[in-house]
Amino acid sequence: MQSRVGSHGTLEEGKESKDPLTKVANQSRPLQLRLLQCLLLFLGVAIVFSFFSMYMMRYLGGQNVIASVPEARILACVQEPTTLENWIKPPSSSFHRMNDSELFWRASFVPQIKTYPFKRVPKIAFMFLTRGALPMAPLWEKFLNGNEGLYSIYVHSLPLYQPDFPPSSIFYGKQIPSQMVEWGRMSMCDAERRLLANALLDISNEYFVLLSEACIPLHNFSIVYRYISRSRFSFMESFDEDSPFGRGRYNANMSPEVNITEWRKGSQWFEINRKLAVDIVQDNIYRPKFEQFCRPACYVDEHYFPTMLSIQFPHLLANRTLTWVDWSRGGAHPATFGKADITEKFFKRILDGKTCIYNNQPSTLCFLFARKFAPSTLEVLLEHSSEFFGF
Repeated sequence: MQSRVGSHGTLEEGKESKDPLTKVANQSRPLQLRLLQCLLLFLGVAIVFSFFSMYMMRYLGGQNVIASVPEARILACVQEPTTLENWIKPPSSSFHRMNDSELFWRASFVPQIKTYPFKRVPKIAFMFLTRGALPMAPLWEKFLNGNEGLYSIYVHSLPLYQPDFPPSSIFYGKQIPSQMVEWGRMSMCDAERRLLANALLDISNEYFVLLSEACIPLHNFSIVYRYISRSRFSFMESFDEDSPFGRGRYNANMSPEVNITEWRKGSQWFEINRKLAVDIVQDNIYRPKFEQFCRPACYVDEHYFPTMLSIQFPHLLANRTLTWVDWSRGGAHPATFGKADITEKFFKRILDGKTCIYNNQPSTLCFLFARKFAPSTLEVLLEHSSEFFGF
């Protein structure tokens, strides 16, 4: 019986060994294991090589490591090294996709080491707050001609406006991403903050001048640059006016951030330094109060910046504006001048006979810019700019 079982078992084993499919399967198992082992070994070597390559690229510059790699693969895999030049060069374009929160956050960066480790030439940022076209652009081009490297230009217009400056114009491509602006409301100040924030992205911009499409320069560039760069103060007009148009616009709900004794009024058109520009851009204390409680007939653009900066940095303000306007005709807006007004006598009236304080000393040079000038004045201004303004 045992012999039959044994014999039967032997016969069954014999049958299995003769089955070709079973034989192939038995033979393939060691091959599969060897392939799996090779694959794991290759994967391990690849990981080790990757870490080694990253180490070599970081600490040895990667030049010898990638010498045999085709140029196209090198350009695709190797990033431009981080250098000081990459940090300090201005943006190549005024266009970007940042929203206001991202823009203001980025613009609020301030170096903690005050000594620049490179040759920095301070520039004036001319910031134009406009509704659309810049009719005085040819006059500004003549004013700025030959002073490249000492100025920057930024233009905030209504979002739907499409400028048509030719590529040869210094205003070409200077439009910043903009939003709608309502006169007398916080959107006006937000547009000014947006201009400041975009200008702050260029670390060489040190002085920031707010202008309108109706503004013109009253002197040549050398006088303007020297006057602004040598001033120990920023030109933000800020005064206490006890009238319905001054303290009468104050809302008690602005306390405790702003008390009525701290309430100030001033011209919308300013010139400030980089420190104050950063302070305006990063403000989240005063803006909510002004947005909520300073609405027409409280015109926020006349009160927000003058009040905030006079509270925080009164010692840095000259408490006057560099932009001349004529309010003598009355009304909610200053006088607008046409072609018939443009005479030598007219500009002598603006420039002569005025006295102001400059660096704590009396001065007869008080205004660098003026407004409001209609487009019809451009031709005569260009024709007589050398006679009137020295350029």
